[in-house]
Amino acid sequence: MTDQTPNGPDAPGGCPVAHGGTDPARLYGPEAATDPHGIYERLRKEHGSVAPVLLEGDVPAWLVLGYRDNRRVLDNPRQYSRDARIWRDWQAGRVEETSPLVPMLAWRPDCVSQDGEPHRRLRGAVTDGLLAASARGVRRHATHFANQQIDAFADAGQADLVADYAEYLPMLVLTRILGLPAAEGRSLVESCAQVLKGGEGALAHNDRIVHILGELAERRRVEPGSDFTTALLEHPAGLDPDEVVSHLRLVLIAAHTTTSNLLARVLQLVLTDDYRLVGLVSGQLNISAVVEEVMWNAPPLAVLPGRFAATDLELGGHLIKEGDLLVLGLAPGNADPEVRPDPEVSVQGNQSHLAFSAGPHECPGQNIGQSIVEIGVDILLHRLPGLRLAVSPEELSSTASTWESRLDSLPVEFPV
Repeated sequence: MTDQTPNGPDAPGGCPVAHGGTDPARLYGPEAATDPHGIYERLRKEHGSVAPVLLEGDVPAWLVLGYRDNRRVLDNPRQYSRDARIWRDWQAGRVEETSPLVPMLAWRPDCVSQDGEPHRRLRGAVTDGLLAASARGVRRHATHFANQQIDAFADAGQADLVADYAEYLPMLVLTRILGLPAAEGRSLVESCAQVLKGGEGALAHNDRIVHILGELAERRRVEPGSDFTTALLEHPAGLDPDEVVSHLRLVLIAAHTTTSNLLARVLQLVLTDDYRLVGLVSGQLNISAVVEEVMWNAPPLAVLPGRFAATDLELGGHLIKEGDLLVLGLAPGNADPEVRPDPEVSVQGNQSHLAFSAGPHECPGQNIGQSIVEIGVDILLHRLPGLRLAVSPEELSSTASTWESRLDSLPVEFPV
């Protein structure tokens, strides 16, 4: 499903191309993995609030860097559709079916791939199911699994709060929400990470997730439970089998990867700043304020896929052609100097960040994710008095993919 037509000024369909004589930046590869923010800022200086970029496989796209332009795209689905079936490079066969971009960008029978009435129908089922799950004790599940994870390393006097805690806590809570066995949830952590990471294994891991969730849906058809899966199966919207599995996949991947990343970043901020650590332990500082700060400065998804131009239009001074792919720069949008001229000024109480997207497709499960993070931090700090970073803050490192930047590790030590 691919050809070798180059993307350039004369490429069919008018794909995004270089402006000002420079090649589009790659949002993958060694530089993107180690310094994505450097790429964002360089692109902002060269191109303004919208810039041409290349995704894996040198697939062209527009990266939206400006806060206001991000909102313009997110708030206007008639102009910027979520329906990947209008993606011109896909229609023309310039994106292979085996591309690692497929799990993140291809059309699926889920609410994020639809606009208008189809979106409202499916989104309603998801929202109702998540509300019911939240009412059945997300905070209780988060408390249970946070203590369980801490029990595993509490006597060791040391831990890696990424590998031993943040990577697993959200998934374990999700197993209860979806109706999965906890052991199965643990095995899905790696698959979710690989889908976001991209590369050769992305499609195989995506297929594995779909297979496991398909089996879950079949079990719940025979034996209903008080879980999100059963709620989708029984919803008045009448979801078909593919729609049910697609939404289970959507919730699993989106909720786990974003919440685990957010939890790790909040813990990083707390453990590298004595003021915040002491304030949280003493109760003088509200954990919600710290979470909000991280959502501004290190949103769990740095770049959100994707929107497709429904017609020729102008954005950020650039001509966007019908069928062009746009990816939303949530991290650079939050750092846009037009809305944050002084990044050191406190954002406390300001919830207008882009971390949960915006518009009709704004994340419907954000309250669940925030609850898991807040409980995870609170229990950890009170279970392990004297918790401190085991290395200097400068030694902490991150690895980025196109879509996110994840903390590699967070080694800590504590008295036993």
